[in-house]
Amino acid sequence: MRVIAFVGPSGTGKSYRSVMVSQQYGADAIIDDGLLISHGKVIAGTSAKKEPTKIASVKHALFMNPSQVNEIKKVLKRNRIKCLMILGTSDGMVNKIAKNIGVHEIEQIIRIEDVATPEEMNMALRMRTVEGKHVIPVPTFEIKKEFSGYFLHPLRRFQKNLDSEITTAEADKSIVRPTFSYMGDYIISDNVINSIAIHEAQKIDGLIKVQNINLRKTGHGVHIDMTVILQYGCDIFSVCKNIQFAVRNNVEQYTSINARRINILVKNLRK
Repeated sequence: MRVIAFVGPSGTGKSYRSVMVSQQYGADAIIDDGLLISHGKVIAGTSAKKEPTKIASVKHALFMNPSQVNEIKKVLKRNRIKCLMILGTSDGMVNKIAKNIGVHEIEQIIRIEDVATPEEMNMALRMRTVEGKHVIPVPTFEIKKEFSGYFLHPLRRFQKNLDSEITTAEADKSIVRPTFSYMGDYIISDNVINSIAIHEAQKIDGLIKVQNINLRKTGHGVHIDMTVILQYGCDIFSVCKNIQFAVRNNVEQYTSINARRINILVKNLRK
C-alpha cells in the first residue's frame, strides 16, 4: 500500500479539498481526524471532533488508542486499500499517524499551498476561528447519526460543466461545530424540542389537538411520542404521516438533533 500525506495548518481547508487531492494523486482512502474514509463513506473510526477537549481530540486524531489502531488496520487490509492519504497539520503529525497505525513510510507530501491560494486559505481560517465550523469530507447522511445535535449541515462544491451551463456537485461534504468549539457550548432543553414538535404539528390540517407529548433521548437522537385528537372524517393515515414529516424535519432543522422516531397515537376523533 502506498502512503501519501496532505499537510497544512489547522483551519486552512485541508478537509474541504481532501477529496479533490486524493483523486488527483490516486488515493482510494483518506485518514482525517480519526476517520478512515473511502469513496465518500466512513469505513472505520470515529471523529476526533466529538471529543470533549482539544487535547483529547489531538490524541484521537493521532491514533493513540490501541483498539482504535486495531480497527483501522483490519479495515485497511479487508478493503485492500492501494493508496492511503493521511491528513495532518505538520510533517511530524502525519509521520506519527503513519507510524502509529503501522503503515509504510510516507512517500510524498502534498501541501495546502500547492492546491489553495492565500485568499482561499484565509477564508477557510475565518470559518474555523470566527464561526467555529469544521468540514468533514463525507456526505451528511454518512455521519448524521454520530453528530446528532452538533449544528451539522451539508456543503456542496459545484463545478461548471465546460460543455453546458449545468452545474453538478463535485463532492459532498459536511460542516459540524464540534464539542470543543472556540465559541463555547450550548444546551437545548427538552421543553424546546417539545414546543417545536407541538407547534409544527398544529399546522397540519385535520389535527384538533396534541393531547400529550413524550420525549426520549438516545445516543443518536430523540424519539418523540405524540398523542393526538384528529378531526372526524379526515384521512387518519395521511394526517399522521404529515404530522410525522413536519415534526421530524423542523426539529432537525431548528436543533440539529436527529428525530429518529415520531410515533403518533390517535386517541380520539372530534367533529
